[in-house]
Amino acid sequence: MRFMVIVKANEDSEAGVMPSKKILTEMGKFNEELAKAGVMLAGDGLHPSSKGTRVKFSGGKTIVTDGPFAETKELIAGFWLWQVKSKEEAIEWLKRAPFEDTEVEIRQLFEAEDFGDEFTPELREQEERVRAQVAAKKS
Repeated sequence: MRFMVIVKANEDSEAGVMPSKKILTEMGKFNEELAKAGVMLAGDGLHPSSKGTRVKFSGGKTIVTDGPFAETKELIAGFWLWQVKSKEEAIEWLKRAPFEDTEVEIRQLFEAEDFGDEFTPELREQEERVRAQVAAKKS
């Protein structure tokens, strides 16, 4: 099972305050543990929403809005993609993260079988081609 682990933004992350050497060191150690265990597929921090843009599609129109965005509690400061056996395992890993005064959300990613018959063999092949192209770019 794959999960996205979403680190919520706060006033500091939205103000562009960079983490201390201590926090970077602790997070680096945690990320090494995740990687060695084969759990971490990806992970990164995000710039503040002041450097971001939202694109809204509505009624056949596209609306582009530059940041910053008001609701800090709804914003994301960073993320991981993890491969684990269950949500409970993801929670156990997350409990070991070196966070204080932070909210983190865990969301399961859809897998091909979740889409049922609507995800035809042709669409599955297309998905596999796209994933292979992405993997080739990483190499």
